[in-house]
Amino acid sequence: MNAERIFERQREQIRRIVPEDINITSIEFEGSLVVIYTNELDKFVSDNNLVKKLAQTLRRRVDIRPDPSMLADPEEVERKIREMAPPEAEITDIYFEHDTGEVTIEAMAPGLVIGKQGTLLNEIKKEVGWAPKVVRSPPIPSKTVSDIRSYLRQNHEIRKEFLKKVGRRIARPLLDGEQWIRITALGGYRQVGRSASLLQTRESRILIDCGLDPSRSDSVPYFNVPEIQPLDAIDAVVITHAHLDHSGVLPVLFKYGYDGPVYCTPPTRDLMSMLLIDNIKVSYGEGKKSAYESSHIRDVVLHTIPLKYGETTDIAPDVRLTFQNAGHILGSAIAHFHIGDGLYNVGFTGDMKFERSWLFNAAMNRFPRLETLVIESTYGGTGDIQPSRVEATEKLQEILRIATSKGGKVLIPVFAVGRSQEVMLVIEEMMRTGKIEKCPVYLDGMIWEATAIHTAYPEYLNSQLRTQIFQHGENPFLSDIFKRVDSKDMREEICHSPDPCIVLATSGMMNGGPVMEYFRAWADNPHHWLLFVGYQAEGTVGRMIQRGRKEVTIGDSSGAITLSVKINSETIDGFSGHSDRRQLMNYITSLESRPERVIICHGEERKCTDLASAIYKKFKIETRAPMNLETVRLK
Repeated sequence: MNAERIFERQREQIRRIVPEDINITSIEFEGSLVVIYTNELDKFVSDNNLVKKLAQTLRRRVDIRPDPSMLADPEEVERKIREMAPPEAEITDIYFEHDTGEVTIEAMAPGLVIGKQGTLLNEIKKEVGWAPKVVRSPPIPSKTVSDIRSYLRQNHEIRKEFLKKVGRRIARPLLDGEQWIRITALGGYRQVGRSASLLQTRESRILIDCGLDPSRSDSVPYFNVPEIQPLDAIDAVVITHAHLDHSGVLPVLFKYGYDGPVYCTPPTRDLMSMLLIDNIKVSYGEGKKSAYESSHIRDVVLHTIPLKYGETTDIAPDVRLTFQNAGHILGSAIAHFHIGDGLYNVGFTGDMKFERSWLFNAAMNRFPRLETLVIESTYGGTGDIQPSRVEATEKLQEILRIATSKGGKVLIPVFAVGRSQEVMLVIEEMMRTGKIEKCPVYLDGMIWEATAIHTAYPEYLNSQLRTQIFQHGENPFLSDIFKRVDSKDMREEICHSPDPCIVLATSGMMNGGPVMEYFRAWADNPHHWLLFVGYQAEGTVGRMIQRGRKEVTIGDSSGAITLSVKINSETIDGFSGHSDRRQLMNYITSLESRPERVIICHGEERKCTDLASAIYKKFKIETRAPMNLETVRLK
């Protein structure tokens, strides 16, 4: 039985269940969703059990949408909404979800758009046909978020056809014969960088992560293996989080012919797009040719199917995916795969933090079933015990106090996403409470835009920070101590100013980006400080300085130069978004349910093998620390 025949049978089931007095205009299969279009949406909504019964019968997610003929032209709808809402509501943006028939209204005072007991919102709904949703405007506007919304709006018909194609592929008939499951290590095993794993069943091939190596831009995952050739043999790509060592080669897949879906959380889609675009700029600035073009990033956006935490969806005929919070960066996810009809369950942690941080809750540790866990080991070595957040803050405070009181400058290399925002929160609190003297804190690179994306997704932040920003109106990110560096002239002025300051600049491992401009200017000055707050991979300039190198050679489009390193260098552990050895072991201890097998990845060779040995000895669980290109059969 082919996919079309399966669809026809499901259409017949739907029409038997839905009462005859409810008019169905069409039934489509878009991705994993069964989409029922109707011009009588209110009748569907009035029966709370109808959609539930449909989903249980079809064993698929069901979405009820207004027939497109009921939806007024978006430009006309936007004009009407702005006319109907009072000016005091301060509407900042209106965007349309053509996939769902929703129109989202962002306003500084959302209550004024809703009206007393929802009266104004109901009037808007009757007037425009679209289903209105009102949210509070993000405190910092994001160009990335706005551009992505605009692009999807312009290409909604193309995207709809793509989703139908995905739906047909998911619904293809199952093969007969023995069922088996295996994982192939394509990158990031016994190393940090170029993370990529292939989850393969008899039916399906799922690529988890698609990263570059931060120490070698030409080092990519092993995509020439026969299991994923041709590229359209891949059913889906799953991205655990936005950092480039997990997503940086994704556009290359589209460049060379991949045309399937990408699954990630909504914040990951936006942050990933921002970082991929920035990576092109960094390559150009260093005189290198980028491996992909901006058109390939647009392909990524168009093919991304965002999933929220806890939302389960079919991504292949025999594979269901659920994302859970990983605690690493905004939108980072543990990818849980349910294979077959209760056959097997696999979890990939990606990068994870099993501790509540200033930004996020601790990684999720409860799963209905979990036979195999693939876990990172960045700080999995025996001695990798990091200080607490409190201890890290105290150390940072002492160094900043010494440096700025003596007129020194402090350079902190950071990833644009994650560590930047945590360090910003800590420094803001220190200066606001008088623990250190106030001075400018310059943000260079994509830090400001990444921070704006954080404010666009408050539901992914921890509850304490959400309350502080949205209920108490105290947004630490908007403090006047933060200055956005938006030009080369401004960077030059900061480099040569005699006044003390703190600079947060990308990239976090000093393998390119604006941080190198400041380092070039301040490297030979013993009055200044260089502070590392994140992991430095082997082969990067950051790791060389950490190890005490007194001279380093850096290069850009104008050629290579050797710098004398006299700047004070200090590493402040405790800010990392990775779990340390103790947290990794505690995570295994706390898991519900406990896996039968643990596979170790994303760590230097010694740390992978060390963690694998420790888990086996303590829990008597089968452990593996495979090398790249090894395959592990799970069932």
